Amino acid sequence: MLEAVQGDGMPQGRVAELTRGIAQLLYPNACLLCDSFESDSAPLRHGFCSGCHESLAVDPRGTCPRCAATVGPHTDTASGCVSCRERSIAFDAALRLGPYAGRLQEAIVRTKHSAGEAIAEMLGRTFAEECVTNLRDAGIDVVTPIPLHWWRRWRRGFNQAERIAEEVAAALGVPLHANWLARVKTAPQHAQSSASARWENIRGAFGVAPRARFTGRRVLLVDDVMTTGATLSEAARVVKAAGATRVVAAVLARA
Repeated sequence: MLEAVQGDGMPQGRVAELTRGIAQLLYPNACLLCDSFESDSAPLRHGFCSGCHESLAVDPRGTCPRCAATVGPHTDTASGCVSCRERSIAFDAALRLGPYAGRLQEAIVRTKHSAGEAIAEMLGRTFAEECVTNLRDAGIDVVTPIPLHWWRRWRRGFNQAERIAEEVAAALGVPLHANWLARVKTAPQHAQSSASARWENIRGAFGVAPRARFTGRRVLLVDDVMTTGATLSEAARVVKAAGATRVVAAVLARA
């Protein structure tokens, strides 16, 4: 979708991000997401006001431990859920901060712009704080973000998954290796693709760097959003082929 353009030729979205960035410099006690101010008695939490933080951190739904999809309160997930039960998935478990909706969706969309790096970092910190117990129980040895293709990273200036992964690795006290996994081909943007097309499109998209040492390690793969699970599953397949014993997928949101 094309961004609306101001009279001077600058997209309105970029103008809004620039204005928000200036506001953060002038008013550092403003929420990164809604711009509201917090008082000294109710300080910002990881850059978010109390209302936004609660919307981001509280997941009201049950989730499938295999694919992190939303499930009903009485769903039997021993063999997965309806979203993943019939699908061969290379990662062994998955967890999320919340569903891809509301404030969390809004925040993630904003991380995909050049001014969204700080939001990505704070979302990573929020995710680490909320999920650190489950992550420690998984016995993770190394954290690796899902890489962007070099062209997309160059255009954006950063990889939001890497910013998230940095915060998670720091909370766990384990190494972050952002360069062990590489995107070796672009996959078509699949906003309109079927689920089966997504799985086919991503095949062969990742490679393992010569310096990587996945053998015998339990790996946490980090991304911002899981839709069908195709991207994370393909990355997990490659990591396991390189010797990893277990792969857990961690995402901010599950669509």
